Amino acid sequence: MTRLIRSTRLALALAGFTASSAMAATDNMQGMDHSQMPGMDHSQMQSMDGQMQPAAPTQSRTPIPVLTDADRAAVYVSPAGHAVHDSALNYYLLADKLEWQDADEGSALAWDLSGWVGGDIDRLWLRSEGERVNGKTEDAEVQALWGHAISPWWDVVAGVRQDFKPGDPQTWAAFGVQGMALYNFEAEATAFIGEGGQTAARLEGDYDILLTNRLILQPTAELNVYGKNDPQRGIGSGLSNTEAGLRLRYEIRREFAPYIGVTWNRTYGKTADYAKDEGEDRSEARLVVGVRLWF
Repeated sequence: MTRLIRSTRLALALAGFTASSAMAATDNMQGMDHSQMPGMDHSQMQSMDGQMQPAAPTQSRTPIPVLTDADRAAVYVSPAGHAVHDSALNYYLLADKLEWQDADEGSALAWDLSGWVGGDIDRLWLRSEGERVNGKTEDAEVQALWGHAISPWWDVVAGVRQDFKPGDPQTWAAFGVQGMALYNFEAEATAFIGEGGQTAARLEGDYDILLTNRLILQPTAELNVYGKNDPQRGIGSGLSNTEAGLRLRYEIRREFAPYIGVTWNRTYGKTADYAKDEGEDRSEARLVVGVRLWF
């Protein structure tokens, strides 16, 4: 019994000594200067959700070299230069009207051609229009104009116009504007100064109405005004003549489109009087069949 009591006292004494040692160790840890402990930098520790986490490194493991003037120069220097295409020479030719017309005087062949060659800003424009009735040329002209783009949609043009018929050949100086107005309405306005002080102006416009992707209805209009009478050519001063047309074409390909339509031609004032003296009517409607081409 005495031996049992002694063993119990010894176990209690050992337990008390262990608890006292643990508490003393904890007190010593709290009192220590952890910044002085070798191998641990607690200033680089961050607390996250109550736990200590290492802070993000302030320096890259593979430092990026400092950018130098030579590096900057290498970015912008291009020994071969940058290839651009604004100096390329292009061309375009459009036969907007190449048609047979059922005129009062007989069968007529009419044409309206235009094209250009040049770059994006400056181009040489060529225009030609005319009419042959019963194998005889009644009206024919050619224009050569230098065009300069003043906006993405408009050009100013200047050059010469040469009339071959009616009457004797006549040369005009020409200048004007051409381009695309609102809603894809294409327009041309050209003024002319001819030999002998004759002046003239022409307004033209057309618009494409897409009934389908290939079936297109195109209304057109042309108006001519002259400054004074010219009996030799059957032209009177003021509003001379107008032409309105309506053509329905089918684009088999974008470059090839046959069409059918009607035109209304009318003369005014002294021009109408000259036409009457030649046995022609003041106004006339024609059925037209033709093809539209471009290259």
